[in-house]
Amino acid sequence: MLLTLAFIAALCLGLTACAPITVLNSLTAGDSYLLTPSVSYGNLPRQRLDVYRPTVAAPAGGYPVAVFFYGGSWNRGERGDYKFVAAALASRGVLTLVADYRLYPVVRYPDFLEDSAKALAYGLEQATALGGNPQRVFVMGHSAGAYNAAMLAFDARWLRTTGHQPTELAGFIGLAGPYDFLPITNPDAKPVFFHPNYPPHTQVFEHVGDSAPKTFLGAARSDDLVDPQRNTVGLANRLQAVGRPATVQLYGRVNHMTLVAAFAAPLRWMAPVLDDVAAFINATP
Repeated sequence: MLLTLAFIAALCLGLTACAPITVLNSLTAGDSYLLTPSVSYGNLPRQRLDVYRPTVAAPAGGYPVAVFFYGGSWNRGERGDYKFVAAALASRGVLTLVADYRLYPVVRYPDFLEDSAKALAYGLEQATALGGNPQRVFVMGHSAGAYNAAMLAFDARWLRTTGHQPTELAGFIGLAGPYDFLPITNPDAKPVFFHPNYPPHTQVFEHVGDSAPKTFLGAARSDDLVDPQRNTVGLANRLQAVGRPATVQLYGRVNHMTLVAAFAAPLRWMAPVLDDVAAFINATP
């Protein structure tokens, strides 16, 4: 049964509107959160997010907050597909916002970063009203969503347009993110970044400085889509070189897709990624 679920997760997380991910979400208990769906953070149809408020009592000062961006090569994805991630985090007492953002071919770089910045700004500004702690807001993502989150955390250009800055963040959590990926080989991502005429300063590692937030980086030890050594370990090395804290976990029984699927209760045996992310958040006062 567990192997079947892992196989389902591996398939469905790589596809759009895939029925198996509905199965994965249907296996997610709904008693860990109160859902406020389709909250607007902007005026466009894709500028929406879902809020998952934990049902456990809030600590003094409010819940820690995670603003989560999903992957999909900037071509696909829906916030509702990631209920299992939000429910898992809520079960650990993390107020979680899962945000949509505009995708290719409607937009290209950097429009989805502008959307992501607005979503994160909403989390910073509304944390208290939602029951969260505005001093404990984390930006988080998987795959392409980890790129979005990392650019917000390390490149001040994007949050600056919303009146905020990365130093307001308690931390960055990146799962299987592409942080150093030129030249692009993924055919889905090539047009997103105008291959081969890439705009300047698109790579996360270019923006690492001594004001970078506390960071957790997780990846599959073997990942055929995003090289974990070049990206995850490489980003950690850059952070450590400028004296910034970076926690790195490489997991052996997952791949690029099942890394995030391991948040779902039936698949947590595959990798302790939920435990590690929750520990990272809880260790941030």
